[in-house]
Amino acid sequence: MARQLLNLRHVSDEEAHEVAELMDEHGIEHYSTPPGSFGVSAGGIWLRDEEDYPRARALLDDYQAQRSLRVRAELDQARREGRAETFWTTLYRHPVRTVVYLALAGFILMIFFAPVVQLGRSG
Repeated sequence: MARQLLNLRHVSDEEAHEVAELMDEHGIEHYSTPPGSFGVSAGGIWLRDEEDYPRARALLDDYQAQRSLRVRAELDQARREGRAETFWTTLYRHPVRTVVYLALAGFILMIFFAPVVQLGRSG
């Protein structure tokens, strides 16, 4: 019976491809399912044989630990070199979008706090 190894929600195409290659390298039979319509399901990487799960899980855990270290090192390097994305670089690159998002956030906060302000005035 098949068993899901990795849910592909919030997983980059690069990472999904690397995980599939890792399973291929170790002779673990797997297949991928695409995301469903309207984003209801995210898709996944599935093992054909459930008995491969402990070995595949150990490989995946090791891969994810190594990837985490690599990505953090890349981010630290980008920060040192001034290439890391910050609020100010986003504002510079996409000023209209950033201002619209800030306005929407302010509007949502206003709606959220309006009843509290009204209660404070009436009491």
